[in-house]
Amino acid sequence: MFQFTEEQIKRYARHIILPEVGGKGQEKLLKSKVLVIGAGGLGSPALFYLAAAGVGTIGIVDYDVVDFSNLQRQILHTTERVGVPKVESARKTLELLNPDVKVITYNQMVNKENIMDLIKDYDVVLDGTDNFPTRFLINDACYFAGKPLVSAAMLRFEGQCSVFDFRDKESSPCYRCLFPEPPPPGMVPSCQEAGILGSIGGIMGCIQATEAIKILLGIGEPLVGKLLIMDALSMDFRKVKLRKDPGCPLCGENPTIKELIEYDHTCEARF
Repeated sequence: MFQFTEEQIKRYARHIILPEVGGKGQEKLLKSKVLVIGAGGLGSPALFYLAAAGVGTIGIVDYDVVDFSNLQRQILHTTERVGVPKVESARKTLELLNPDVKVITYNQMVNKENIMDLIKDYDVVLDGTDNFPTRFLINDACYFAGKPLVSAAMLRFEGQCSVFDFRDKESSPCYRCLFPEPPPPGMVPSCQEAGILGSIGGIMGCIQATEAIKILLGIGEPLVGKLLIMDALSMDFRKVKLRKDPGCPLCGENPTIKELIEYDHTCEARF
C-alpha cells in the first residue's frame, strides 16, 4: 500500500480533499508519466502545473536555448539563464518547485527517427511546439502508438486546445481530421512574425495541464472531439465539435498514411 510522507500530505492536501482525486488519485499522479514537447510559451505553464500536481515523471523535449525574446511568456526561464538549453533551465525550475518529480530531459529536435522512442514510456503527450511539421509528426506518432495527445496553439490574442485520445482510435478524431495537410509556407504567420500576448500561453498551457491531469485520473470530460477556442480581446471561450473525418488520410476509413511522414519547413513530405 502506498504511503504518503508527512510532507507529501501537506503538499497535496488540496488535491486529496477533492472527492474526484483523493489519496488514490494523488498516488496515481505520482506514478504517472507525462511527456511535454516544447519548453516554451505553452510548455512552461503546463510543466509548472504538472510538476506542482505531483506528476511523478515528466519528460521535456526541446533543442533550443533560452533567449531574451522568450522571457515575455516562457515563465520557466530566467534572465540569468539566457543561453542555457531550455531543457536544463526547465529541469532546474521544476526540481526547485517539487523534489518528488523525476525530470527527464531530451535536448534534441524531434524527428521521425526518434519520436517513437521518445513517447513510448509516457502515459500522455503534450504538444507545445510552434510549427506545423512537428505538430503533424507528433499527431501521427501518438496515433500509431495509441497515446493520448493534448494539443494547443496560440497566436496574437487567440488560443486553441483539443485532446486526441488515441487509446480509442475508433472514436477519437485526430489533428489531421482538422487539418489534413500542413498549410503552404507563409500562409499562417508564426508568433515571431505576428506577435503573441504572453499571458495567452499561460492560459492555454494551464488548460493543457488540466486536460492531462483529467486523463491521468480518469475524471471529467476531456476535450476529445471538441476544439476549445479562446479570444482574449473579448474574453470569449467557445467549443466547436471536431468530428472524426471518414476521409482522414490517417485515421479515416481508407487511410493512406501508414508510416511516419516528416515534413521539412517548406512543408514538403519526406517518407
